[in-house]
Amino acid sequence: MISSAIRMARVGSGAELAAAILMVLGYPCVMIAALIPNIWFFAAATAATYIGDWYLHYRGSYLINRLAKVRAGLSIRFLLRELLLVLLLARLDLAEANVYYAAVACFLIFYGIQAAHGTLTTLIRLRRTMPVVTRNVDLAGLRIPDAPPQRLLFRAAEKMLYLDIFAVVGLLIAAQSGNHTFGYVGIIATLGCGALYIAILLPNIRKSRLVPGDTKVLKALDKWLASYKPTVALYFSGSKDSAYQVNMWLETMAKTDGKPLVILRERNIVPQLASTSVPVVCVPGGVHLMNMNLSTVRVALYAANVGKNIHLLRVPTMKHVFIGHGDSDKLASVNPFSKAYDEVWTAGRAGRDRYALADVGVRDEDIVEVGRPQLAPIKTWSGKPGNPVPTVLYAPTWEGWDNQPGNTSLILAGENIVRRLLEAEQPVRVLYKPHPFTGTVNAKAGAAHARITAMVEKAAADRAADARWAKESEAGQSERDAAKADLARIDALLAELTGGTGRTAGDEAEESRDAKVDPEREAEIARLKGQWNDAYWRSFGWWEHKVVTGAGPALYDCFNESDGMVSDISSVVSDFIASGKPYAVTDSAELGEAEFKRQNTAVRAAVVLSNSAEEIGEFLGAITDSAADPMADERRELKQYLLGPDEPTSIEQYNAAVRALVVRAEARNQGVAQRTGDPSAAPGLNDSDETDVDTAVAG
Repeated sequence: MISSAIRMARVGSGAELAAAILMVLGYPCVMIAALIPNIWFFAAATAATYIGDWYLHYRGSYLINRLAKVRAGLSIRFLLRELLLVLLLARLDLAEANVYYAAVACFLIFYGIQAAHGTLTTLIRLRRTMPVVTRNVDLAGLRIPDAPPQRLLFRAAEKMLYLDIFAVVGLLIAAQSGNHTFGYVGIIATLGCGALYIAILLPNIRKSRLVPGDTKVLKALDKWLASYKPTVALYFSGSKDSAYQVNMWLETMAKTDGKPLVILRERNIVPQLASTSVPVVCVPGGVHLMNMNLSTVRVALYAANVGKNIHLLRVPTMKHVFIGHGDSDKLASVNPFSKAYDEVWTAGRAGRDRYALADVGVRDEDIVEVGRPQLAPIKTWSGKPGNPVPTVLYAPTWEGWDNQPGNTSLILAGENIVRRLLEAEQPVRVLYKPHPFTGTVNAKAGAAHARITAMVEKAAADRAADARWAKESEAGQSERDAAKADLARIDALLAELTGGTGRTAGDEAEESRDAKVDPEREAEIARLKGQWNDAYWRSFGWWEHKVVTGAGPALYDCFNESDGMVSDISSVVSDFIASGKPYAVTDSAELGEAEFKRQNTAVRAAVVLSNSAEEIGEFLGAITDSAADPMADERRELKQYLLGPDEPTSIEQYNAAVRALVVRAEARNQGVAQRTGDPSAAPGLNDSDETDVDTAVAG
C-alpha cells in the first residue's frame, strides 16, 4: 500500500511521502488553527509545513514541480502561510494593535525584497552565462572572473523565503506572551537579513565580475579551433540521463588518430560527462554551432539519432558516420535515419546483415566493420566460477520509449528470474544492475524494479544472518572493513582531484576557464578509479547479493565480476558475449525459442528464458559444469560474428576507418574546389594538412 502511494505521489521514498503528507495536511491545519484560534496548534502545523517543504526541496522531489503547475508553487505557499498568520493575529483581537500593522507591512515589504532578490539572482546568472561551455579548451585570451560563491545562488529563492521564519516566530511569541517586542525584533530580523542578502549579491553585477559577451567568447573559441585544428569530432545531443551514450566513446576518442573534439548540444550533459583529456565544446545554440570554425574537421561521429544532428550533417566538407551507442538487435540499431550518414560503423558482420534484412535504405558499401573498442576492458572467461559461489549478473534493459512488451524482462519475468536465482539448489550470488532509464516511461517497470531491489536486499540480509555463512563472514570481516576504509579514502582523493582548483565548484564559465588537460592528473584519476573498483568488490563478501546502481562500478566491471548474465535484447548482451561466459536472454514477448533466436542474432548462443524463468537451471548448469555447457563453441563463433575478429584489435580497425574517411573527405573537398574554381570549397586545406593526410594513409 505504501509503495502504491509512493508511485501515485511520484516521490522517491517513504521519507519523501511522509514529508509530502506533512506539507499537504499541514496547510489546512494552519488555517484551522488560525480560525479557532489556537497559537500552539498553529505553531505546530506551521513547523510541519516548513519541515515538509524543506525536505522535499532538499530531495529534489518531483512533487514540488507538480505543485508549481497547479498554482501552489514555493512563493505562493510561503505567502499563504504569512497571510494565515495575519488572520491568526486578527482572530486573537490584535487587529488594532501596532504589531498587527507592523506584521502586514513586514510581509508586504518582504515580498518586494523577494522580487528584487529574484531579479538580481536572475541577472547574475544570465550575465555569467556564456554561449558555450568547454572542457580542455584554452580560453586564456578571455578574462573570466571567479564565479560568485555558489552558496549565494544555489536554491537562492528558498533561502530568501525561509528568512520569514524570524518574523513568524517573533509574532507567535508576541501573541502568546503579550510582549510585542518579540514581534518587532522578528520583523526587523527578517527584513534586515533580506536586505543584507541583496547587499551581498549586488557587487556581483559589476562589470568586472561578469563574463565577456557572446561575440568575444565565440571569437576566442574560433581562434582556439584554428590553432588546434580538430580533425575528428564526436557529436552528441540528448538528455542528461543519456550521457552514458557519449561517455562510452570518450576513451576511444582519446585514442583516435588525428585531433579529436567532442561537441555537445545540451548544457545539462556537461556535468554528467566522464573525465576525459579530449577537448569538449558544448554549443546549445544552433546558429552558434553552424558559425563555428570547424573547417579542419574531416570526420564527424554520431552516437545517437536525434533531430539536432541536422545542424552538423548540413556541413558537406566532413564525412558523417553513425557509430551508435551499442550494438544489438533492437529496432534502434536499424533506424532508417541512418541512411542520412556517409557511413554506418558496426561492430561485426552481424550489424551489416541486420541492415540488409531491415532494408531501410542503408547501402552495404556504406557499412564499415570496426569492432567495439570499448570492450577492451572485458576479461575472457577462464571456464569456471571465480569464487566458491558463482556470481550471476541480472542486467535488464529498460522499457524503451515505445514501451513494447518485449523490450524489458522486468515487468513480466524479472521477479521470477531473481526468485529462482535466489532459491537455486546450488547457492549463487546475485548482482542486480538495472538500466538507468528504468521506470521513466512505464510505472510498472519502476514498481518491478523496486520489488526486485527489495528481494535482493532481503536475501542479502537473510544470508548474512544464516549460520552457514557466518564463518565466511567472520573470517573476512577485517578485510572488508579495510576495503570500505579504502573506498572512503579513494573517494576523498577523487573528489579532490576532480574538484579543480580546490575552490568550491563555480559556475559553467569558471569551470570552462579552469578545466584544462593535466596528463599527470588524468593518469592519477585513472589509477585511483582502478583502485576504487578493486576496493568496491573487496568491500563485501563473494557470497553477498548486491544491488548495483550509480556511476560505479561500471557495467563492464560487473561483467568481469560475474560468471554469467541474464539480460534482455540490448547492446548489453552483445557486449557480454565478448567475455565468452554463459548468458541467458528472456523472451518476454513469448515468441518461442526458435522464432526468438531467428529474430535476434545475439540470442543464438544463449539459454532462452520464458517469463516463468523455469529454464534457469540449464543456465546455472552451464556456469558450474563445463560438461553441461553445450554452447561454448557457439558463443565463440557468435562473438566473432557480432563483434568482429580479435586481430587486428578493435581500436586498430576503428582508426583505420577514421584514416580512410579522412582521405575520402579530403578527396571530395579538393575535387569540388577544382571543379568550381572556389578554394573555399576545401576549407582548412594547406600544404601541412596534405602532408598529415599522406602520413595518416601511410599509417
